[in-house]
Amino acid sequence: MRLGLDVLFLRHRHRLRGKRIGIVVHPASLDRQRRHAIERFASASDFRLTAIFGPQHGLRGETQDNMIEWEGWRDPKLGIPVFSLYGATRMPTPEMLADVDVLVFDLQDVGTRVYTYIWTMALCMKAVAREGREMIVVDRPNPIGGVHVEGPVLQQGFESFVGMFPIPLRHGMTVGELARLFNEAFGIGCRLQVIPMEGWRRDLWYDQTNLLWVPPSPNMPTLETATVYPGMVLVEGTLLSEGRGTTRPFELIGAPFIDPDRVAAELRAEKLPGVFFRPCYFQPTFHKYAGQLCGGVQVHVLDRARFKPVLTAVAFLKAIHRLYPEQFQWRPPPYEYVFDRLPFDILAGTDRLRQQIVEDRPLREIEESWRADLERFRPLRRAYLMYA
Repeated sequence: MRLGLDVLFLRHRHRLRGKRIGIVVHPASLDRQRRHAIERFASASDFRLTAIFGPQHGLRGETQDNMIEWEGWRDPKLGIPVFSLYGATRMPTPEMLADVDVLVFDLQDVGTRVYTYIWTMALCMKAVAREGREMIVVDRPNPIGGVHVEGPVLQQGFESFVGMFPIPLRHGMTVGELARLFNEAFGIGCRLQVIPMEGWRRDLWYDQTNLLWVPPSPNMPTLETATVYPGMVLVEGTLLSEGRGTTRPFELIGAPFIDPDRVAAELRAEKLPGVFFRPCYFQPTFHKYAGQLCGGVQVHVLDRARFKPVLTAVAFLKAIHRLYPEQFQWRPPPYEYVFDRLPFDILAGTDRLRQQIVEDRPLREIEESWRADLERFRPLRRAYLMYA
């Protein structure tokens, strides 16, 4: 298969010729020959690379957590600016785009609404529209496939940098498809060209593409992490550990007060599809409960086609809230620059899910409560899908 980056240079190079190019990239911006996008653009003679932009976690992928900002610099080898889109601004300023004719976006997403790269893309599109420039999005696989959608759809009033438009937690789209959706259905209206991949199918998982997995962020080390992330990211909205500071973030979840066997038994009784909960202990080296022994579970996905990450995470949170009502706590603000709402509600895109967990509503009822919004989203989504 060919990535959008490969197809751009192979079939659409004329779109770049003679122009000043800015690129939005990170460590995972490799072509299928494992060459980095910066190398590809900087070595060209028929156009000029004039600016590099990096998202949350930095151009080099070194910053760990939300609201850890980084500053840009001037690249000593290329002699061009590196601009931070996770610092003083998250949208390119007029000054940043002053020497750019075409902005090329090439970030690897993980298929979850709250992963911020798609919102960096949306803000870049808005900036390009404002400045009268052109935007090219070179497409990449959704690593967890492009078939399934799950979870609550973002509700009005809960917009943030982890959700600007009404899409579900697991959206089942590629960045290129999302760019078209954002531009047309949600009214950004920039001059947009999406360069599709060749040879990718919706049913493919990342390990079926023969592409190298490069962690797109520090706590996304493996495809297994990305598989559980659409649900387990909700644990960030509590004072439970989501496993940051371990070698298995978002797969190891727990807290010092949790009895692993008791929680695992509760979860197994739910008979959730495609998953096994192994009782375990872990000790984070940083982040929540650094240096403390935590009890909890490891989420082992046995059948990823049947696994429901969001429902699984809700089952875990319900179990902890039910078993440990005195110790369970929601994380206080701020979260991703929102200071007036609970982080859990920002992540969920609604306050209804938190209320359902507090009330210990049945899992089936919670899942059913997502259905109407998901059914409205599906035909909208379908109009922008580019792959079979």
